[in-house]
Amino acid sequence: MPTEDNKRYAVIDVETTGLKAGKEKITEIAILIHNGSEITEEFCTLVNPEIKIPYYITQLTGINDQMVTGAPKFYEIARQIVEMTENCIVVGHNVHFDMSFLKAEFKSLGYEFQRQVLDTVKLARKFFPGQPSYSLGKLCRSLNINNSSRHRASGDALATAKLFEMILSFDHSPENLTMNGLHSALSKSLIDKLPEKHGVYYFYNSKGEMIYVGKSNNIRARVLQHLSNNSSRKATEMKTSIADVTYTLTGSELIALLLESFEIKTHKPLYNRAQRRSLFNYGLYHYQDEQGYIRLKYGKTLEELSPDYAYSSQAEAREHLFFLTGQFELCQRLNGLYPGSGACFHVHIGQCRGACCGLEPPENYNQRVSEALERYHFDHQSFYVFDSAPDENQVSVVKIVNSVYKGFGYVPTELISNDPSIADDYITFYPDNRDVRQIIRSYLKKNNVLRIWPVDPHD
Repeated sequence: MPTEDNKRYAVIDVETTGLKAGKEKITEIAILIHNGSEITEEFCTLVNPEIKIPYYITQLTGINDQMVTGAPKFYEIARQIVEMTENCIVVGHNVHFDMSFLKAEFKSLGYEFQRQVLDTVKLARKFFPGQPSYSLGKLCRSLNINNSSRHRASGDALATAKLFEMILSFDHSPENLTMNGLHSALSKSLIDKLPEKHGVYYFYNSKGEMIYVGKSNNIRARVLQHLSNNSSRKATEMKTSIADVTYTLTGSELIALLLESFEIKTHKPLYNRAQRRSLFNYGLYHYQDEQGYIRLKYGKTLEELSPDYAYSSQAEAREHLFFLTGQFELCQRLNGLYPGSGACFHVHIGQCRGACCGLEPPENYNQRVSEALERYHFDHQSFYVFDSAPDENQVSVVKIVNSVYKGFGYVPTELISNDPSIADDYITFYPDNRDVRQIIRSYLKKNNVLRIWPVDPHD
């Protein structure tokens, strides 16, 4: 551990072939040694990942297979990384992502890489509360930190170093920031400063570990509910573990739901892991019968099964199954919507192609079932959702392309006129998954937003 008079920090950023450490690999690394006042040493290099770089990663970072062909492999720079960071506190923006890749790379070499870490995301939430976003790009824009090389290791590391210097101007020893428990750390003044607005809130324990993520339309009121919750042993245990609370304003409940889902999947906080979301109590499932036909069935959600769609009520599930059945010319009988056996009534009126009585081959029928399960999650295949934002001069935007969630962001209201694609420059990419599709579909069904703007995905 560096002494108080001789502190050394290693500001690190890595670019990778994907999001999963151990499976994906590092393509670029930058390390800036900082003494608490200035950068004293720099190291940056491309890294040959020895696997193909996906096209979408190249689009994001600009790093392609040709660029890394002649670059050193990780084992060739491993010793230099160890020596540079020795006796340093590793600093990074979402530092656990960078460290997870470094640990995985070193583990493959039979070496355990351990360093004390500081996350500038958490520190920024403490020293710059109320920011609309704590992503590095948005935070740098908000704090006037220049970063001309976004999504490149050197540019992001330098921006992180500048952010860290701003934090050091408030506290010269941010690594010593600890919270000693509910009553001392969560003072009345801290709670009183929490906003009564839409957003996502984060609870941390005395070790600085994120233990819970939640969303609320009134952050302050929701946090106070947690602090007075003695309804169960787990609720009491979490309450007494809370040492700090931070938040991100979203301006929109939909954005709050999407951000909450992302944060939980990314950080897997202790008290979110076993949480059963009561928002979706019914699910749509599929199975193959003895004749080879894929059948759809809705029912209560089960922990051991992952539904193709999820719903908040039985009526919503049944209504959507009827919709899918009609939209893709599926069979009501095979989907449990028409009683009896043999040919269903819709065969006789030409609305069923006869899968229920063997007139249509399973492979033809199953192709349409697969299309219904994979593609038709929304009323439009490609569209933008515009809604309120934390800043009254902005609107929030969520983007869907070919039924795939692309991410969200905030765009100045004055720029949105007749071309929604302008919003693309302000959207931060977030991974698509079944949960976020269900969140968006369910939210749009039950709530009004400022505007849903359908687009042609080929435009």
